[in-house]
Amino acid sequence: MDALDALINRVSVPRLSEPAPDAEQREVLFRAALRAPDHGQLRPWRFLTVEGDARQALGELFAEALMAGDAEPSPEALNKARAMPLRAPLMVVVIASVKASPKVPAQEQIIAASCAAHGILLAAHAQGIGAVWRTGDMATNAHVAAGLGLSANEQVVAYLYLGTAERELRTPPTLNVEDFVSAWPR
Repeated sequence: MDALDALINRVSVPRLSEPAPDAEQREVLFRAALRAPDHGQLRPWRFLTVEGDARQALGELFAEALMAGDAEPSPEALNKARAMPLRAPLMVVVIASVKASPKVPAQEQIIAASCAAHGILLAAHAQGIGAVWRTGDMATNAHVAAGLGLSANEQVVAYLYLGTAERELRTPPTLNVEDFVSAWPR
């Protein structure tokens, strides 16, 4: 698949099953991530892979985070939290790891880590791997951040779910470029 095809036709694939990407495919995924725009060569990202029994452990961490909150979670909410990491055979947690820099603001570094996540999605699509990017409350939860071993200068920017698409990929809608692009000043 060529680069333009991947860029124009990538879609989220929420229904995923085994097998997970193999070692060779993962190498490509992470090589693509490492080509994200990176002003200052700070490499403000890191990645955690979660698979096998670690998915259940992450589900328990998500449930603990709910229980540590202000409101008492329902049994349904706890079950949903526990099941979230089981949506795919492989999860990649994309972490923005902001470095002290007089030239590169934190926001730019967080965006760079997000671009790395997008690189993984594009490389997955190009290899025929199903993938979807999710965040939600567990991406900003302090209990989850601590459980994942994040430092004070780090934050989750994406939970990427990867595996084999259970259904045929949908065709992305064609959007009118002119609806989103205008010259300045008007």
